Amino acid sequence: MFDYGVASKDTKQPLTRDTLFELGSVSKTLATTLTSYAQQSGALSLSDPVGKYLPVFAGGKFGDDVSLLELGTHTPGGLPLQVPDEVHDNDELMAWFKAWRPRFAPGTYRTYANSGIGTLGLITAKSMKQDFDALMQQRVFPALGMTSSFMRVPTSREKNYVQGYTTDDGPIRMKPGVLASEAYGVRANAADMTRFVQANMGDVQRIAASWQHALIATHTGYFNSRPLTQDQLIWEQYPYPVKLDVLQEGNAPKMIVDATPVTRIDPPQAPRDDVWINKTGSTNGFGTYIAFVPAKHLGIVMLANRNYPNSERVAAAYAILQVLAKGE
Repeated sequence: MFDYGVASKDTKQPLTRDTLFELGSVSKTLATTLTSYAQQSGALSLSDPVGKYLPVFAGGKFGDDVSLLELGTHTPGGLPLQVPDEVHDNDELMAWFKAWRPRFAPGTYRTYANSGIGTLGLITAKSMKQDFDALMQQRVFPALGMTSSFMRVPTSREKNYVQGYTTDDGPIRMKPGVLASEAYGVRANAADMTRFVQANMGDVQRIAASWQHALIATHTGYFNSRPLTQDQLIWEQYPYPVKLDVLQEGNAPKMIVDATPVTRIDPPQAPRDDVWINKTGSTNGFGTYIAFVPAKHLGIVMLANRNYPNSERVAAAYAILQVLAKGE
């Protein structure tokens, strides 16, 4: 584990292995681990329609046609990237959803959406009859042995919460918002995220079998969205070995902001070891990238308190893992 740089330009305090970073959308991989566990335990099924859990959708096109799986694979029909600014609470969110109409048939286009995966988190918590933040803090993190991961940083750990910086060097941290917890709200240190990557490769002991099964199930491939395979729940994967330009294309801004046609994989692709699995994450002041190759038992976690371009993160991670793979 390597630490470089400072946690704050004012204090010059160096980064350490205890430093807490905002994970941005990498948080989704933890949130959907909870969803996968909920399915394993019978609380929900990914084939269920959205309207089963949110009555505002019952009888409407969105709730009748869209499944939880499609929320978890960015394929419900063209939801926007962000929850609209005029939505300030869950009641207003439900009213906005009631008026929303899909641009595409479900399962035909991939449109990356915090609003969709955030709603899946909301539904998961509802199915388990508990608050989402509490489920993450009391169930997910302890089950995975992640002792320095938080939905809300406690006062006792505030000293470890690194300052984020905009591209103009302005200090910034994530603000609360509708579906923020469910879509991008985790703070964690490098040690915990390294353990999470290892757990996704089956390389961590003392994880209950139910949680291990839930982790691996998230790697099931459901849609081809060239150049990547969209997994059952958020993860993106590529056949291994993979070229850098393919990874950079799959993690390019257009894959976030543009609608991409998809082809459903039928039957779904069972979790594989010979793949490169990855996820980027960002907030206005932080940039994250995690990737792993189960067949090689190699992975990488990159956490920064600045939102560096995805292309730079991917290139650095690729170079490191290429060297490590050759040195096996």
